[in-house]
Amino acid sequence: MPNESLFTEIENLKPEMIETLAELVRVPAVAPESGGNGENEKAEKLTQLLEKIGFDKIERFDADDARVSSGKRPNLTATVNGESTQRLWIVTHLDVVPAGEEGLWRVAKPFEPRVADDRVFGRGTEDNGQSLVASLYGVAALRRLGVVPKRTVCLAFVADEELGSVFGIQHLIQRGLFGKDDLVVVPDGGNADGSFIEVAEKSLLWFRVRTVGKQVHASLPDKGLNAHRVGMEVALALDERLHGKFGERDDFFDAPSSTFEPTKKERNVDAVNIVPGEDVLYFDCRVLPRYDVDDVVGEVERVLKEFESKTGAKITLEILQKQVAPKMLDGEAEIVTMLKAALKRARGFDATVGGIGGGSCAAFFRKAGIPAALWSTVDDVAHQPDEYSKIANMVADAKIFALLATM
Repeated sequence: MPNESLFTEIENLKPEMIETLAELVRVPAVAPESGGNGENEKAEKLTQLLEKIGFDKIERFDADDARVSSGKRPNLTATVNGESTQRLWIVTHLDVVPAGEEGLWRVAKPFEPRVADDRVFGRGTEDNGQSLVASLYGVAALRRLGVVPKRTVCLAFVADEELGSVFGIQHLIQRGLFGKDDLVVVPDGGNADGSFIEVAEKSLLWFRVRTVGKQVHASLPDKGLNAHRVGMEVALALDERLHGKFGERDDFFDAPSSTFEPTKKERNVDAVNIVPGEDVLYFDCRVLPRYDVDDVVGEVERVLKEFESKTGAKITLEILQKQVAPKMLDGEAEIVTMLKAALKRARGFDATVGGIGGGSCAAFFRKAGIPAALWSTVDDVAHQPDEYSKIANMVADAKIFALLATM
Protein backbone atom coordinates (compact mmCIF):
# COMPACT_ATOMS: atom_id res chain seq x y z
CA MET A 1 0.00 0.00 0.00
CA PRO A 2 1.20 3.59 -0.53
CA ASN A 3 3.18 4.99 2.36
CA GLU A 4 1.06 8.14 2.30
CA SER A 5 -2.12 6.32 3.39
CA LEU A 6 -0.35 4.53 6.21
CA PHE A 7 1.44 7.64 7.40
CA THR A 8 -1.77 9.69 7.29
CA GLU A 9 -3.52 7.11 9.45
CA ILE A 10 -0.72 7.32 12.01
CA GLU A 11 -0.95 11.12 12.03
CA ASN A 12 -4.69 10.77 12.68
CA LEU A 13 -3.87 8.57 15.69
CA LYS A 14 -1.65 11.22 17.30
CA PRO A 15 -4.21 12.39 19.91
CA GLU A 16 -4.73 8.79 21.04
CA MET A 17 -0.98 8.25 21.22
CA ILE A 18 -0.51 11.29 23.46
CA GLU A 19 -3.32 10.22 25.79
CA THR A 20 -2.05 6.64 25.94
CA LEU A 21 1.47 7.75 26.84
CA ALA A 22 0.13 10.03 29.57
CA GLU A 23 -2.15 7.28 30.87
CA LEU A 24 0.75 4.83 31.20
CA VAL A 25 3.06 7.38 32.83
CA ARG A 26 0.46 7.89 35.58
CA VAL A 27 1.10 4.30 36.69
CA PRO A 28 4.54 4.07 38.37
CA ALA A 29 6.36 0.86 37.45
CA VAL A 30 9.43 1.04 39.66
CA ALA A 31 11.39 -2.07 40.64
CA PRO A 32 11.36 -3.33 44.24
CA GLU A 33 15.12 -2.72 44.48
CA SER A 34 14.30 0.97 44.08
CA GLY A 35 11.39 0.99 46.51
CA GLY A 36 8.62 0.31 43.98
CA ASN A 37 6.00 -2.38 43.52
CA GLY A 38 6.93 -3.57 40.04
CA GLU A 39 5.06 -3.42 36.76
CA ASN A 40 1.84 -5.35 37.39
CA GLU A 41 -0.57 -2.40 37.53
CA LYS A 42 0.92 -0.94 34.37
CA ALA A 43 0.71 -4.30 32.60
CA GLU A 44 -2.99 -4.55 33.45
CA LYS A 45 -3.60 -1.06 32.05
CA LEU A 46 -1.66 -1.94 28.90
CA THR A 47 -3.62 -5.18 28.45
CA GLN A 48 -6.84 -3.15 28.22
CA LEU A 49 -5.30 -1.02 25.46
CA LEU A 50 -4.09 -4.10 23.56
CA GLU A 51 -7.55 -5.62 23.64
CA LYS A 52 -9.06 -2.48 22.12
CA ILE A 53 -6.64 -2.56 19.18
CA GLY A 54 -7.54 -6.16 18.36
CA PHE A 55 -4.40 -8.29 18.16
CA ASP A 56 -4.65 -11.87 16.97
CA LYS A 57 -3.10 -13.09 20.23
CA ILE A 58 -2.23 -11.53 23.58
CA GLU A 59 -0.18 -13.55 26.06
CA ARG A 60 1.38 -12.95 29.44
CA PHE A 61 4.55 -14.60 30.74
CA ASP A 62 5.05 -13.81 34.42
CA ALA A 63 8.24 -14.27 36.40
CA ASP A 64 7.87 -15.01 40.10
CA ASP A 65 9.07 -12.28 42.46
CA ALA A 66 7.94 -12.39 46.09
CA ARG A 67 9.18 -8.83 46.69
CA VAL A 68 6.18 -7.26 44.91
CA SER A 69 2.57 -7.42 46.13
CA SER A 70 1.33 -9.39 43.10
CA GLY A 71 4.16 -11.91 43.46
CA LYS A 72 4.73 -11.55 39.71
CA ARG A 73 6.79 -9.49 37.28
CA PRO A 74 4.70 -9.32 34.09
CA ASN A 75 5.82 -9.70 30.48
CA LEU A 76 3.23 -9.21 27.73
CA THR A 77 3.28 -10.16 24.06
CA ALA A 78 0.81 -9.12 21.37
CA THR A 79 0.81 -10.73 17.92
CA VAL A 80 -0.59 -9.82 14.50
CA ASN A 81 -0.39 -12.65 11.99
CA GLY A 82 1.32 -11.86 8.71
CA GLU A 83 1.73 -13.33 5.24
CA SER A 84 4.89 -15.08 6.48
CA THR A 85 5.44 -16.95 9.73
CA GLN A 86 8.83 -15.28 10.15
CA ARG A 87 8.46 -12.97 13.14
CA LEU A 88 9.40 -9.33 13.51
CA TRP A 89 9.66 -8.42 17.19
CA ILE A 90 9.54 -4.90 18.61
CA VAL A 91 10.62 -5.07 22.25
CA THR A 92 10.01 -2.28 24.78
CA HIS A 93 10.05 -2.28 28.57
CA LEU A 94 7.40 -1.50 31.16
CA ASP A 95 9.59 -0.52 34.10
CA VAL A 96 10.94 2.96 34.80
CA VAL A 97 13.59 4.37 37.10
CA PRO A 98 12.52 6.24 40.27
CA ALA A 99 11.63 9.92 40.09
CA GLY A 100 14.84 11.02 41.76
CA GLU A 101 14.82 14.33 43.61
CA GLU A 102 11.33 15.62 42.89
CA GLY A 103 12.31 19.20 43.74
CA LEU A 104 14.37 19.26 40.52
CA TRP A 105 11.26 18.64 38.39
CA ARG A 106 10.05 22.03 37.10
CA VAL A 107 7.66 21.33 34.23
CA ALA A 108 5.69 18.39 35.61
CA LYS A 109 5.55 16.06 38.57
CA PRO A 110 7.20 12.71 37.75
CA PHE A 111 4.02 10.62 37.60
CA GLU A 112 1.59 13.42 36.76
CA PRO A 113 2.38 13.92 33.06
CA ARG A 114 2.00 17.27 31.36
CA VAL A 115 1.73 18.05 27.65
CA ALA A 116 3.58 21.25 26.74
CA ASP A 117 5.79 22.53 23.91
CA ASP A 118 4.90 19.52 21.72
CA ARG A 119 6.28 17.22 24.39
CA VAL A 120 4.90 14.88 27.03
CA PHE A 121 6.76 15.36 30.33
CA GLY A 122 6.97 12.70 33.04
CA ARG A 123 9.07 9.82 34.31
CA GLY A 124 9.33 7.08 31.71
CA THR A 125 8.05 9.19 28.80
CA GLU A 126 11.20 8.73 26.72
CA ASP A 127 12.45 5.63 28.54
CA ASN A 128 10.58 3.63 27.32
CA GLY A 129 7.02 4.93 26.98
CA GLN A 130 7.59 6.75 23.71
CA SER A 131 8.69 3.64 21.85
CA LEU A 132 6.12 1.43 23.56
CA VAL A 133 3.31 3.68 22.33
CA ALA A 134 4.92 4.08 18.89
CA SER A 135 5.07 0.31 18.41
CA LEU A 136 1.48 -0.04 19.63
CA TYR A 137 0.03 2.53 17.23
CA GLY A 138 2.21 1.55 14.30
CA VAL A 139 0.41 -1.79 14.46
CA ALA A 140 -2.95 -0.13 15.23
CA ALA A 141 -2.71 1.82 11.97
CA LEU A 142 -2.22 -1.40 10.02
CA ARG A 143 -5.25 -2.96 11.72
CA ARG A 144 -7.48 0.02 11.02
CA LEU A 145 -6.51 0.00 7.35
CA GLY A 146 -6.95 -3.76 7.07
CA VAL A 147 -3.31 -4.29 6.04
CA VAL A 148 -1.84 -7.75 6.59
CA PRO A 149 1.87 -7.46 7.49
CA LYS A 150 4.48 -9.18 5.33
CA ARG A 151 5.79 -10.94 8.43
CA THR A 152 4.09 -11.86 11.67
CA VAL A 153 4.54 -8.86 13.96
CA CYS A 154 5.03 -9.46 17.67
CA LEU A 155 5.20 -6.72 20.25
CA ALA A 156 6.85 -7.54 23.59
CA PHE A 157 6.48 -5.39 26.71
CA VAL A 158 8.92 -6.62 29.31
CA ALA A 159 9.73 -6.13 32.99
CA ASP A 160 12.96 -5.38 34.83
CA GLU A 161 15.00 -3.78 32.04
CA GLU A 162 16.38 -1.05 34.27
CA LEU A 163 17.95 -3.46 36.76
CA GLY A 164 19.26 -6.36 34.72
CA SER A 165 16.31 -7.97 32.88
CA VAL A 166 16.38 -11.14 35.02
CA PHE A 167 12.58 -11.03 35.37
CA GLY A 168 12.12 -9.67 31.87
CA ILE A 169 13.85 -10.47 28.62
CA GLN A 170 16.22 -13.03 30.16
CA HIS A 171 13.18 -14.85 31.55
CA LEU A 172 11.54 -14.90 28.11
CA ILE A 173 14.68 -16.07 26.32
CA GLN A 174 15.13 -18.87 28.84
CA ARG A 175 11.53 -19.94 28.18
CA GLY A 176 12.36 -20.32 24.48
CA LEU A 177 10.01 -17.62 23.28
CA PHE A 178 12.33 -16.45 20.49
CA GLY A 179 13.93 -18.25 17.54
CA LYS A 180 17.12 -17.84 15.55
CA ASP A 181 15.13 -16.74 12.48
CA ASP A 182 13.34 -13.95 14.35
CA LEU A 183 14.14 -10.32 13.58
CA VAL A 184 14.26 -8.03 16.60
CA VAL A 185 14.16 -4.26 17.04
CA VAL A 186 14.78 -2.86 20.52
CA PRO A 187 13.77 0.84 20.44
CA ASP A 188 15.52 1.84 23.66
CA GLY A 189 18.20 4.25 22.53
CA GLY A 190 19.29 6.20 19.50
CA ASN A 191 19.84 9.82 18.55
CA ALA A 192 17.91 13.00 17.86
CA ASP A 193 17.13 12.38 14.19
CA GLY A 194 16.97 8.58 14.18
CA SER A 195 20.02 8.19 11.94
CA PHE A 196 21.91 5.85 14.31
CA ILE A 197 21.39 2.07 14.53
CA GLU A 198 23.13 0.35 17.45
CA VAL A 199 24.72 -3.01 16.69
CA ALA A 200 27.22 -3.36 19.56
CA GLU A 201 27.35 -2.74 23.30
CA LYS A 202 30.02 -2.42 25.91
CA SER A 203 30.34 -4.79 28.83
CA LEU A 204 28.45 -3.76 31.95
CA LEU A 205 29.76 -3.81 35.51
CA TRP A 206 27.95 -2.50 38.59
CA PHE A 207 29.57 -2.81 41.99
CA ARG A 208 29.11 -1.72 45.61
CA VAL A 209 31.94 -0.69 47.95
CA ARG A 210 31.34 -0.79 51.71
CA THR A 211 33.86 0.89 53.98
CA VAL A 212 33.72 0.26 57.74
CA GLY A 213 35.61 2.48 60.17
CA LYS A 214 34.70 3.59 63.68
CA GLN A 215 31.92 6.01 64.55
CA VAL A 216 32.71 8.74 67.10
CA HIS A 217 31.73 12.28 68.05
CA ALA A 218 32.91 14.74 65.40
CA SER A 219 34.78 16.80 68.01
CA LEU A 220 37.05 13.82 68.73
CA PRO A 221 37.87 12.42 65.26
CA ASP A 222 41.19 10.92 66.36
CA LYS A 223 39.29 8.44 68.54
CA GLY A 224 37.55 6.97 65.50
CA LEU A 225 38.01 6.23 61.83
CA ASN A 226 35.98 8.32 59.40
CA ALA A 227 34.57 5.80 56.93
CA HIS A 228 33.08 8.61 54.86
CA ARG A 229 36.49 10.21 54.27
CA VAL A 230 38.03 6.86 53.37
CA GLY A 231 35.12 6.07 51.09
CA MET A 232 35.51 9.36 49.23
CA GLU A 233 39.24 8.74 48.81
CA VAL A 234 38.53 5.22 47.55
CA ALA A 235 36.02 6.56 45.01
CA LEU A 236 38.50 9.11 43.66
CA ALA A 237 41.27 6.51 43.52
CA LEU A 238 39.05 4.07 41.64
CA ASP A 239 38.00 6.80 39.22
CA GLU A 240 41.62 7.68 38.45
CA ARG A 241 42.96 4.10 38.33
CA LEU A 242 40.25 2.63 36.13
CA HIS A 243 40.24 5.49 33.63
CA GLY A 244 44.03 5.33 33.47
CA LYS A 245 44.38 1.57 33.06
CA PHE A 246 41.42 1.01 30.73
CA GLY A 247 41.51 4.33 28.91
CA GLU A 248 41.78 3.44 25.21
CA ARG A 249 39.25 4.87 22.72
CA ASP A 250 37.10 3.23 20.07
CA ASP A 251 35.21 5.76 17.97
CA PHE A 252 32.74 3.08 16.85
CA PHE A 253 31.13 3.56 20.26
CA ASP A 254 29.20 6.44 21.79
CA ALA A 255 30.84 7.29 24.20
CA PRO A 256 34.17 6.25 22.61
CA SER A 257 35.90 5.30 25.89
CA SER A 258 35.09 3.01 28.78
CA THR A 259 33.20 4.83 31.52
CA PHE A 260 33.60 4.36 35.28
CA GLU A 261 31.06 6.48 37.14
CA PRO A 262 30.52 6.72 40.90
CA THR A 263 26.74 6.99 41.15
CA LYS A 264 24.56 5.97 44.08
CA LYS A 265 25.53 6.87 47.66
CA GLU A 266 23.79 5.34 50.65
CA ARG A 267 22.77 7.48 53.59
CA ASN A 268 25.05 7.24 56.62
CA VAL A 269 24.64 9.24 59.86
CA ASP A 270 21.68 11.47 60.74
CA ALA A 271 23.55 14.25 62.55
CA VAL A 272 26.26 16.64 61.46
CA ASN A 273 28.32 16.05 64.61
CA ILE A 274 28.82 12.30 64.09
CA VAL A 275 31.83 10.84 62.31
CA PRO A 276 30.41 8.01 60.17
CA GLY A 277 31.49 4.47 60.91
CA GLU A 278 30.20 3.17 57.59
CA ASP A 279 30.24 4.40 54.00
CA VAL A 280 28.56 2.72 51.02
CA LEU A 281 28.96 3.82 47.41
CA TYR A 282 28.28 2.39 43.96
CA PHE A 283 29.94 2.45 40.55
CA ASP A 284 28.42 2.02 37.09
CA CYS A 285 31.06 0.89 34.57
CA ARG A 286 30.63 0.47 30.80
CA VAL A 287 33.70 -1.29 29.45
CA LEU A 288 34.86 -1.47 25.84
CA PRO A 289 34.77 -5.06 24.50
CA ARG A 290 38.56 -5.06 24.02
CA TYR A 291 38.95 -5.28 27.81
CA ASP A 292 38.25 -8.28 30.03
CA VAL A 293 35.71 -7.32 32.71
CA ASP A 294 37.46 -9.62 35.19
CA ASP A 295 40.59 -7.51 34.77
CA VAL A 296 38.55 -4.46 35.77
CA VAL A 297 37.26 -6.30 38.84
CA GLY A 298 40.80 -7.34 39.71
CA GLU A 299 41.99 -3.73 39.55
CA VAL A 300 39.14 -2.63 41.82
CA GLU A 301 40.13 -5.30 44.33
CA ARG A 302 43.74 -4.11 44.29
CA VAL A 303 42.71 -0.53 45.02
CA LEU A 304 40.52 -1.63 47.93
CA LYS A 305 43.32 -3.73 49.43
CA GLU A 306 45.71 -0.78 49.15
CA PHE A 307 43.32 1.42 51.11
CA GLU A 308 42.64 -1.25 53.72
CA SER A 309 46.38 -1.48 54.33
CA LYS A 310 46.86 2.30 54.36
CA THR A 311 43.87 3.30 56.53
CA GLY A 312 42.98 0.29 58.68
CA ALA A 313 39.38 0.38 57.46
CA LYS A 314 37.56 -2.77 56.39
CA ILE A 315 36.55 -2.40 52.74
CA THR A 316 34.41 -4.97 50.90
CA LEU A 317 33.37 -5.30 47.27
CA GLU A 318 30.04 -6.65 46.03
CA ILE A 319 29.43 -7.23 42.31
CA LEU A 320 25.83 -6.33 41.51
CA GLN A 321 25.88 -6.92 37.76
CA LYS A 322 28.49 -8.22 35.35
CA GLN A 323 27.52 -8.64 31.71
CA VAL A 324 30.20 -9.39 29.16
CA ALA A 325 29.60 -7.68 25.83
CA PRO A 326 28.14 -10.12 23.29
CA LYS A 327 29.43 -10.39 19.75
CA MET A 328 28.38 -7.37 17.75
CA LEU A 329 25.60 -7.68 15.18
CA ASP A 330 26.70 -7.72 11.55
CA GLY A 331 26.05 -4.29 10.05
CA GLU A 332 24.59 -6.05 7.01
CA ALA A 333 22.21 -8.28 9.01
CA GLU A 334 18.67 -8.42 7.66
CA ILE A 335 17.10 -6.38 10.46
CA VAL A 336 19.73 -3.66 10.00
CA THR A 337 19.22 -3.44 6.26
CA MET A 338 15.44 -3.33 6.80
CA LEU A 339 15.79 -0.43 9.23
CA LYS A 340 18.12 1.39 6.85
CA ALA A 341 15.67 0.93 3.98
CA ALA A 342 12.70 2.11 6.05
CA LEU A 343 14.60 5.20 7.23
CA LYS A 344 15.73 5.99 3.68
CA ARG A 345 12.17 5.68 2.40
CA ALA A 346 10.52 7.65 5.19
CA ARG A 347 13.20 10.21 6.09
CA GLY A 348 15.50 10.32 3.10
CA PHE A 349 18.85 9.68 4.78
CA ASP A 350 21.37 6.88 5.05
CA ALA A 351 21.57 5.65 8.65
CA THR A 352 24.88 4.74 10.28
CA VAL A 353 25.71 1.90 12.67
CA GLY A 354 27.75 1.92 15.86
CA GLY A 355 27.96 0.91 19.51
CA ILE A 356 26.67 2.28 22.82
CA GLY A 357 27.42 1.95 26.52
CA GLY A 358 25.36 -1.17 26.95
CA GLY A 359 22.66 -2.58 29.17
CA SER A 360 19.77 -2.91 26.71
CA CYS A 361 17.64 -5.95 25.93
CA ALA A 362 19.39 -6.18 22.55
CA ALA A 363 22.54 -7.52 24.21
CA PHE A 364 20.69 -10.54 25.62
CA PHE A 365 19.26 -11.38 22.20
CA ARG A 366 22.71 -11.21 20.60
CA LYS A 367 24.16 -13.36 23.34
CA ALA A 368 21.51 -15.97 22.45
CA GLY A 369 22.38 -15.75 18.73
CA ILE A 370 19.21 -13.84 17.78
CA PRO A 371 19.78 -10.78 15.55
CA ALA A 372 18.67 -7.62 17.36
CA ALA A 373 19.20 -3.98 16.44
CA LEU A 374 18.62 -1.06 18.79
CA TRP A 375 17.06 2.04 17.25
CA SER A 376 14.74 4.96 18.02
CA THR A 377 14.55 8.73 17.74
CA VAL A 378 15.29 10.28 21.13
CA ASP A 379 16.81 13.36 22.75
CA ASP A 380 18.57 11.26 25.42
CA VAL A 381 16.78 12.80 28.41
CA ALA A 382 16.12 9.45 30.10
CA HIS A 383 16.62 9.34 33.90
CA GLN A 384 16.73 13.15 34.09
CA PRO A 385 14.39 15.54 35.89
CA ASP A 386 11.66 16.73 33.52
CA GLU A 387 12.20 13.72 31.25
CA TYR A 388 10.10 14.12 28.11
CA SER A 389 9.08 12.54 24.86
CA LYS A 390 8.82 14.66 21.74
CA ILE A 391 5.41 13.96 20.25
CA ALA A 392 6.87 14.31 16.74
CA ASN A 393 9.43 11.59 17.51
CA MET A 394 6.74 9.22 18.80
CA VAL A 395 4.62 9.68 15.69
CA ALA A 396 7.59 9.46 13.32
CA ASP A 397 8.83 6.24 14.92
CA ALA A 398 5.36 4.70 14.72
CA LYS A 399 5.60 5.23 10.95
CA ILE A 400 8.92 3.37 10.82
CA PHE A 401 7.52 0.43 12.81
CA ALA A 402 4.48 0.24 10.52
CA LEU A 403 6.72 0.45 7.47
CA LEU A 404 8.96 -2.36 8.74
CA ALA A 405 5.87 -4.55 9.05
CA THR A 406 5.06 -4.07 5.36
CA MET A 407 8.58 -4.72 4.00
